[in-house]
Amino acid sequence: MNVRSQHHVISYYLNRSTQLRVLALVSVWTAFGACAPAVSPPRPTVSLRLRGGPPEATVVVDEETLGTFEYVAAHGVALPPGIHRVTVQAPGYFPWDREVEAKSGTPPILLEVAMSPVPD
Repeated sequence: MNVRSQHHVISYYLNRSTQLRVLALVSVWTAFGACAPAVSPPRPTVSLRLRGGPPEATVVVDEETLGTFEYVAAHGVALPPGIHRVTVQAPGYFPWDREVEAKSGTPPILLEVAMSPVPD
């Protein structure tokens, strides 16, 4: 059966209104099927790990508070490539600051945090 005769068979069984609905449905289905969400490649990151304390201290990276030292030390931080400022703050201690450079493909950055108490 050639295409022309298939068209006549379809036309014979479906009225014009139904043909248009089927065509619209197939068109929409095809359009949505072809439009998959864009997937961007994962951005490279470097793991930042902290050791030391005190556990109740607050960790700030690039002026964004990440949480307590205890939480950040347990979970680590994924840094995008570039230079980052890491600050650890706690009441009764001098702030602890470091600048680190995260380079794609390098091993995790490990920082040993030793905070100095403020004298009375």
